[in-house]
Order: sequence, then C-alpha cells, then structure tokens
Amino acid sequence: MTQSAVPEAGATAAPDAAAEQLIFEQPLNERMRTFLRLDFLYNQALYHTEMASPWGSRAAMSSLIDILAITTRGDVRSDVLKELESQLTSLNEFQSNPGVDTQRLKTLMSNLLRLRADLIAAGSTFLQPLRDSEFVNAIKHRSAIPGGTCEFDLPDYYFWLTQSDDARMRTFNQWLGLLRPMCDAIAELLWLTRQNGRSREEIARGGTFNITFERDNPLQLLRISLPASAGLYPEISGSHHRCNIRFLAWNGLASRPTQAEADVPVMLSCCA
Repeated sequence: MTQSAVPEAGATAAPDAAAEQLIFEQPLNERMRTFLRLDFLYNQALYHTEMASPWGSRAAMSSLIDILAITTRGDVRSDVLKELESQLTSLNEFQSNPGVDTQRLKTLMSNLLRLRADLIAAGSTFLQPLRDSEFVNAIKHRSAIPGGTCEFDLPDYYFWLTQSDDARMRTFNQWLGLLRPMCDAIAELLWLTRQNGRSREEIARGGTFNITFERDNPLQLLRISLPASAGLYPEISGSHHRCNIRFLAWNGLASRPTQAEADVPVMLSCCA
C-alpha cells in the first residue's frame, strides 16, 4: 500500500473516461492469476444466472464447474485469508500518518474484517457440498466431452433445465452463496490492489516496451491503459521480475495483427 493516500471505498472511474480507455491487466504472480480468474468466472456465473433462461443456466453451470476446477488445485481460501491479513496490516500503518481520512480508513478496515470473518466462518470445507454433489459431478464429467451435456447424455440435467426459472435461480443462488464469502473477499482485494497502483506515462518505442521491477518491492499486477480509438492491444510476456510488451494493431478477424511501428504512448500502473 502506498503511503500517499487511502483508497476510497467504492471509487470508480467516470463513465466517459472509462469509455475512452481500454485497460489490460497482467498478473505478476500465481496468486493474482488465480484471483483474477475466479473473479471473472464468478461474475460470469452471476450474469448468466440473472438471465433466467435454460441457456443462461447452462452458461452459469459452466462457470461454476470452472470455479470448482480452480479451487481444487490449491488452498485458495488460505491464500485469500493471507492477502486479507496483508491488506489489514498495510491499512493499519496509515493510522499514525498525519492527514489521513480516519473515517475512510475505518470503513475500509471494517469491510476487510467483515470479509475475513465471513470466510473464516464458512470453514475450510465450504465447497464440499458442491464437490460431493452427484448432479454437479455428472455435468462436470460430461463437460469434458464436446457437446457432452446434450439432453440424451444427461436427461436429469435436461429435466432440471426445464424447471421454472425461479426454481433454477433458487438452486443457483444456493450454490453461489457457498462461493460468496471467498469471491466477495477476492473482489475487494482486487479493488484494493488496483487502487494501490502507481501510474506513470511511458512511450513504447517502435511498439515495444520492456519493464524491470524492483526485487525488493514485489508487485502483483500490471495495468496498461490505451485509448480505445488507437486500435491497439498489448501482448505481454514475463514474470514478477520483468515484462516485455509489444503493441499489436487489430486488423480484423480475417487478417493477422501486425506490430505497431510508430511510438505508442501508454499509461502503466504497477500495483503492489
């Protein structure tokens, strides 16, 4: 956490400014990579659940199965709790700084403490009901086969999809409720990480840019902001030590992208 200011809870970019810029994010460690993927999948599941249609339920189920696959690869809950503790420690250091908005700081810390308490209360086996579900596991198994969840493959799944929208939404809300303590905490941690970013303007000479990070100050996330009108996107490779970025021009679906030859002005944000 930088010492310049305490981030304001719920702060978002102005709609007009957001519409003019495209922000590309690159995780710089495995934990951040996992958090970004889970946040993406959880929001995707929420969106499709609210669609209230059998096809929306199918899409939401696909997101749910992907979340379960990610959470079986490691102790994500423990990683989230560790990151919550780290952020609480960083915020606590602000209390002795002059000029700090104590009310805003108190609100941020209270929110993190609540999220930590909810995740602890959920327990280490909070996803066990989903992992033990024969219904979900059958869909997971068949999902590995292209088209494997057709009605003739999974008649019980098809039957469930024909139930009323309200009935399916109630079931999905129960499932997503199991995920909510973890995913709400991840969303808050991602927001804080982005708020911690130190932004600076850079020029990618000839469409390429190399950045080396300080080893004593490990970063978690790199954000690249480009004007939407530029018609460019970054291709990023590297690690938490250094990144190589080259900017490609979008030439439509029928043509290969080409590397930008001119200098490209960009806004970089390195987030701890």
